Amino acid sequence: MSAPLLETRGLGRNFGALLAVHDINFRLEAGARHALIGPNGAGKTTFINLLSGVLQSSTGQVIFKGDDITEMPEAARVKLGIARTFQINRLFRGLSVLENVYIAVAERTGIAPSKLRPAGTRKNVVDEAMHMLETVKLQDAAGSLVSELPYGRQRLVEIAIALGLRSEVLLLDEPAAGVPSAETHIILDAVAGLPKHIGVLIIEHDMDVVFRFAERITVMVAGSVFTEGTPEQIRADERVRAVYLGQEAHRGAAHG
Repeated sequence: MSAPLLETRGLGRNFGALLAVHDINFRLEAGARHALIGPNGAGKTTFINLLSGVLQSSTGQVIFKGDDITEMPEAARVKLGIARTFQINRLFRGLSVLENVYIAVAERTGIAPSKLRPAGTRKNVVDEAMHMLETVKLQDAAGSLVSELPYGRQRLVEIAIALGLRSEVLLLDEPAAGVPSAETHIILDAVAGLPKHIGVLIIEHDMDVVFRFAERITVMVAGSVFTEGTPEQIRADERVRAVYLGQEAHRGAAHG
């Protein structure tokens, strides 16, 4: 078995006497489309915080491409290629879509953008930023202010920014949250169109989105991994249905 893109070994985090997550062994393969689900309080966000470096672990290891990055802070992990959409991009709502992505590309390449005109005259940076927008089908909105975009399309700007940072791992925390159900396909289509080498992990409560997106699903309960499998295996697992999915599993199966 080849080494995973991102891996945890015995990962845990406690807050005083509270054991938020414990003994998590997890693998995210290159090109994976992986979902993390579980009831409220299961520890999903804490786990994502540990992967992205927002939190430091109490026990265990985080391994990226074979290297131990357990002690590495968030900013250093972003530079390595681990991006968490809502962490890395405080969108500049008063700037254009293109300018937001330009800033990410300029930061990665070490070019300090002008504060007066972020999307300046560096054609190579502009061209790369436009390519990122084309990847998520936002090129037609390049000149629009971020504040003018519907929320679902703002989430696409976040993904374009992650691409501008040359991320190899995307950690998407509820990418469909706040997006009308009729528009969630915009997010899913964008993820489906990402370069195949990028590993994607999403936390998502909308089980219809999960079953449409994921090739593999990890279920967390009470701070630890409860089970993991393909969408078909998770749908069919009576234990999962009992602790979390309930009737959602049946509705997801009907839609899928």
